[in-house]
Amino acid sequence: MAIDYQKRLAALTGELEALGLDAFLCGNPFNRRYLTGFTARDHGIEESSGLLLAPRQGAAMLLTDFRYRLQAENDAPWLAVKEYERGLTPLLQELLPALAIKSLAIEADYTLVSQYQAMSRSLEEKGVRLHPLEGLVEKYRQCKDEAELALIRRSVALNERVFQEIFAGIAPGQSEREIALALETRMRQLGAEGPSFPTIVAAGASAALPHAVPGLEAVAEGSPITIDMGLILDGYCSDMTRSFVLGQADGRYAEIHRLVRRAQLAGLAALKADVSGKEVDAAARRVIAEAGYGEYFGHSLGHGVGLQVHEAPRLSSRSEAPLQDGMVVTVEPGIYLPGWGGVRLEVMAVVREGGCEVLGTDTTWLDLEDA
Repeated sequence: MAIDYQKRLAALTGELEALGLDAFLCGNPFNRRYLTGFTARDHGIEESSGLLLAPRQGAAMLLTDFRYRLQAENDAPWLAVKEYERGLTPLLQELLPALAIKSLAIEADYTLVSQYQAMSRSLEEKGVRLHPLEGLVEKYRQCKDEAELALIRRSVALNERVFQEIFAGIAPGQSEREIALALETRMRQLGAEGPSFPTIVAAGASAALPHAVPGLEAVAEGSPITIDMGLILDGYCSDMTRSFVLGQADGRYAEIHRLVRRAQLAGLAALKADVSGKEVDAAARRVIAEAGYGEYFGHSLGHGVGLQVHEAPRLSSRSEAPLQDGMVVTVEPGIYLPGWGGVRLEVMAVVREGGCEVLGTDTTWLDLEDA
């Protein structure tokens, strides 16, 4: 199923008309890819691989330099590509007056202050005013269409496969870093662009750190191990967390694992369209708090996943907006006990009317025997 980039761009330009703005300049690489299919990555906010100029009237175009011109033409053949040789601003000084653009929307949350100031000064000389806006494209990205959901399902399935293959070979004595490297290597071997975030492997007491960095500590039989991993496939991310022990789990681990699983099930049961992220977070958090571990679950329940592994919406105590059909979120409660370790269980799910669709097929690992 092909993604209709022209439809997405038409929705955006329709909003520009409602706002009374002449054009939109898009530099955020994820927004740019969402609107055009241009797959180039930036090397940081100060080194762009290109920008989309979308006039309210007239044809949109990609602005880039020599390094990315061919890639832009191949990825988005329906768009004109303009190459800048002396930098972006001189090209805009030529293009905008020629296109009768006097008001230009830019991304307030993806523009450095220094860039904004320099661009504003240079364009004002040409009669163009900048209008910083937040979330203009991101709000469209929150609800995934069927083409996006198909890509996300493929990403989730590959992520599961990678885990299954590497998990089968994990043995006492291997280091956290060794396991993380094996996971990320296998992702690429099976076709992923790479990890969607640095893979977390946390063994023993390190599992009490929600965002632990894999080190040289060896995994040991009977100790808690948490693996948080995700990959990028065809631009779309996956994200999952699995907590387990090598060998037989003791009573304390089993108790905490089962408690976190009950919290996750409560969150999934509450997850549906027209319910706020705050309510879903509360449903899972209540289970852990009532068992006396509330202070050891200090992060939000989940986040959106798509072209970015962390994007809107959020499932947190501050998320007041109602969820909508087609949003993809994680549900990942956890308990973290300093000096002992931790348990986090994470799945991805699609928000639906009256419920949710859990993504992935390999959920048996979530439940300990007799849980």
